[in-house]
Amino acid sequence: MPQLETMGWQIADKIARVVFDRPQLLNAMSNQATMDVNTVADALAQEDGVRVVVITGAGRAFSTGIDLKQLSTDQIEMVYHHRWERALRIFETMEKIVIVGIKEYCLGGGLQLALACDVRVAADDAILGLPAIKEGLIPGLGTYRLPHYIGLGRAKRLIFSGENVKAQEAYEIGLVDHVVCLEDFEPELERIVQEYLRVCSVATIKSKTLVNLSFELGYDAMLRKYFELQEVAQTSDDHYEARRAYREKRDPVFK
Repeated sequence: MPQLETMGWQIADKIARVVFDRPQLLNAMSNQATMDVNTVADALAQEDGVRVVVITGAGRAFSTGIDLKQLSTDQIEMVYHHRWERALRIFETMEKIVIVGIKEYCLGGGLQLALACDVRVAADDAILGLPAIKEGLIPGLGTYRLPHYIGLGRAKRLIFSGENVKAQEAYEIGLVDHVVCLEDFEPELERIVQEYLRVCSVATIKSKTLVNLSFELGYDAMLRKYFELQEVAQTSDDHYEARRAYREKRDPVFK
């Protein structure tokens, strides 16, 4: 695994862990970070032994998004946005369950990335928002993903106003999936990660593919894709293991 300037990553026991590592800048995303996150995304997409990817931020916050110092000094060019969206799409479509752990600030690009993940776990101090409009920018393809999670009206409110929401409201509107106590954040996040890992089979991954297509395909195309992927799932080693586990009255252990 190459050493990266702005983030660290490691793989163990079918879990890849990615940590944004600019805590002194609340893990703001610099030009280098957009290159590093692509390096990580490309590598993890090819790791067949990984079932779950966990993304967190070092220090007190997850990420405040685009590096405002670089932005204010004219160091952010369009290639930044191209690199960023490329990485997010890889996480969104990779055949792993991607879980993001959010403490305190999850703003701008930080929230854009969280929306491209499959499961969002927030500490109860989390503050989430897309403030790009206040900087005269569009909040990336948060404009595409946010309405899928919270509905068109709420998405317009957050995008057009640039306002933030706290963890509990984020949970109530469907922006995050779990809210845990900050004091117990690490063990609670790990508990949730292990729960998803325990049930992560080929069927889970193929279900991710189908869910991602659910807003894009019509019924007939969706049905054809479902039959295609169900055949993959039903002939997989994971399915055979589930059948054995049922007969033996135990929980399946997916490889």
